[in-house]
Amino acid sequence: MNKNTVNMLHQLVSEKIVPGVSYAMLHQGHLQAEVFGKRQLVPVEEELKPALLYDVASLTKVIGTTTVILKLVEEGKLKVDDPVKKYLPQFSDERVTLRHFLTHTSAITGYIKNRNSLNAEQLIEALYTLHTGDWFEKKVVYTDVGMIFLGLIIERLYHKPVQQVITTEVLQPLQMNESTFNPDPAMCVPTELSPQRGLICGQVHDPKANIIGERCGSAGLFMSLYDLIKFSLWMLGSSSNKRVLHEETIAHLFNDQTPNRQLGRSLGWDLRFNKQGSACLYHTGFTGTFILLDKEKQDALIVLTNRVHPRAANDLFLEKRDEIIAQYLSEKK
Repeated sequence: MNKNTVNMLHQLVSEKIVPGVSYAMLHQGHLQAEVFGKRQLVPVEEELKPALLYDVASLTKVIGTTTVILKLVEEGKLKVDDPVKKYLPQFSDERVTLRHFLTHTSAITGYIKNRNSLNAEQLIEALYTLHTGDWFEKKVVYTDVGMIFLGLIIERLYHKPVQQVITTEVLQPLQMNESTFNPDPAMCVPTELSPQRGLICGQVHDPKANIIGERCGSAGLFMSLYDLIKFSLWMLGSSSNKRVLHEETIAHLFNDQTPNRQLGRSLGWDLRFNKQGSACLYHTGFTGTFILLDKEKQDALIVLTNRVHPRAANDLFLEKRDEIIAQYLSEKK
């Protein structure tokens, strides 16, 4: 199955671009999965083994926060084109809607002074001081701030922090029992060796998520390969577990959902296209995670790496990741 793609994944380890890889490919109900390489390189080398949890970083946005927002839409508790200000009165720009945040077309921008030295309340207050740039609705500029605000909207509607909501409304119904926001470090693949934080293991790598904690909708989820397979099967419609979202809601995601329907993003998800021109859902995480879902072909590619270990500066991985996705899409029958 996708032999060239598999070879490229192995090269990530053999060429020392990442310490280790856990991947899975699904094809019409058939599964191919492998775990190889190192769990960590410092302070001592350890072999990677199955069932470990990865900090999936921004995959939290689509697996958790986006899914909960879509559930609230199904339940009639909000609309995608509602202004953000309807739910967060402190938000300044009346033009910005939930769709803008979901599709990264809000143009929210600005600088927060001493960001990493603020506490959770101070950081959230500071986010409200950001402004809308002049590229509003004109282009996609990926940012985690919109997803943090969506998490605060979820908190307002459920009266509890977004990470608790994701656990009860997504992880538990889909029986993703290994996934958690509060992992045992002994079960985790470590991320960066940070001058400030030491070896980060079992704590979220993302600075804003680390400060905001359970109120953060942009990152913080730790997942196993097994649970990502479960999630992918559910999204492809081939899982017996049909709870959480309706089939038509998921099907709707495989379309451009930007305000002008021409900028190539869906709600939460990015879009990539197979050889036949059909849309696939795609998302990445800063720590070295990515997932691609092709509902039409009933295919999925899930890749978990610790690409920020021991250091976050690893642009070569980003190049290789794009090549792997291009190869995978070209190789699929």
